[in-house]
Amino acid sequence: MKLFIKNMVCPRCIKVVKSELEKLNLSVLNIQLGEVEIEQQLTQDQLEKTKSVLIENGFELIEDRSVKIIEEIKKLIITLIHTDMEKSDTNLSTHLENKLGKDYTYLSSLFSSKENITIEHFYILQKIEKAKELLKYDELTLSEIAYKLGYNSVNHLSSQFKKITGLTATEFKKNTSSLRKPIDNII
Repeated sequence: MKLFIKNMVCPRCIKVVKSELEKLNLSVLNIQLGEVEIEQQLTQDQLEKTKSVLIENGFELIEDRSVKIIEEIKKLIITLIHTDMEKSDTNLSTHLENKLGKDYTYLSSLFSSKENITIEHFYILQKIEKAKELLKYDELTLSEIAYKLGYNSVNHLSSQFKKITGLTATEFKKNTSSLRKPIDNII
């Protein structure tokens, strides 16, 4: 049986969900961002306990088909930006169409109607959040960060960064307090 879980966005989330499901004596066969395969079908009581433990840990069981698609879009974008960006040679719409087997126009319309934000804007917000992370590490130049995140120029990254954060990259680096957001809270 597959469970789809909202807000699973990092390896730590996977560990928490797996641990909590195992505490409920559920046999986890496979687990990845947003998705868990368990060995058995859940009884109504197990389902309610699963929902409850997920909510306690900041997650949510997804039962609506359109919400599953939206979560899959988010998961694909997060994975693309936070792990695979340099390897990607296709544009976002083609990437999503290929991975989900659905027309981008449909995906875009569904996403916008449920999230009140476009897929493209969500994508930009995620890229800026990754840029913030890389700036805080202070290991790469802004040009290297721009390249790593798929920007055509450092100026394009700089202007989007300023537009989203209200700060230049240099101002952000100098700011001692962290202005980063958790990945699952970006919207």
